[in-house]
Amino acid sequence: MTAPYCVLVIEDDAAMREGIRDNLDVEGYRVLTAASLREGREVAQSQRPHLVLLDLMLPDGDGMSLCRQLRASGYRQPIIMLTARGEEADKVLGLEVGADDYVVKPFSLRELLARVRANLRRTVGPEPAPEPVAVGFALVDFRRHRLTRNGDVLDVSAKEMELLRYLVEHRGQVVSRDVLLAQVWGHRSEIATRTVDNFVLRLRKKIEPDPSEPAYLITVHGVGYKLVAQ
Repeated sequence: MTAPYCVLVIEDDAAMREGIRDNLDVEGYRVLTAASLREGREVAQSQRPHLVLLDLMLPDGDGMSLCRQLRASGYRQPIIMLTARGEEADKVLGLEVGADDYVVKPFSLRELLARVRANLRRTVGPEPAPEPVAVGFALVDFRRHRLTRNGDVLDVSAKEMELLRYLVEHRGQVVSRDVLLAQVWGHRSEIATRTVDNFVLRLRKKIEPDPSEPAYLITVHGVGYKLVAQ
């Protein structure tokens, strides 16, 4: 099997750092993280990742200087800057000090992942073929938005795929309905916890041998749901 690409995320905001890391992990990348300029420089120079996602504002310095330092040290892999600054002058400066791309916050994770893939494809080569993840009796390929069972492609909605992605990311853990509402539906006031139950029922029909007696996506009474390890 081809080794996965390694991506380093240098971001001081813990929630954003972990969110990016989790999404990259599900996409099949090996992910390293750092919360400061010093830590990011040390990890980049010791691990030589295939790509760096670099926050512009760090607690002990700025991403511009770190980008310049990495390029001066011989690091030639893609660097994508993440920043709240959207002015043209900032973008130009980032590119001049060696960044390959520039993403302005707030950004969609779909856009960020697309930019990661594009930069790796251009500078490193074609991505390794993704391996579908087993979920019960089905296989899910998040990159291609495909759910298959016995070779047949199943009809699955975007929200079902988001729910399944979160459960896979937290496989083996009990996840409450409130957490699922917050993470998958954004805690919108018009969405009731019963909605979670309905979507779980839909997924069970696709992944369980007997949806009435679930063996993979189980209910933990009084708490929530758990996708068991396989």
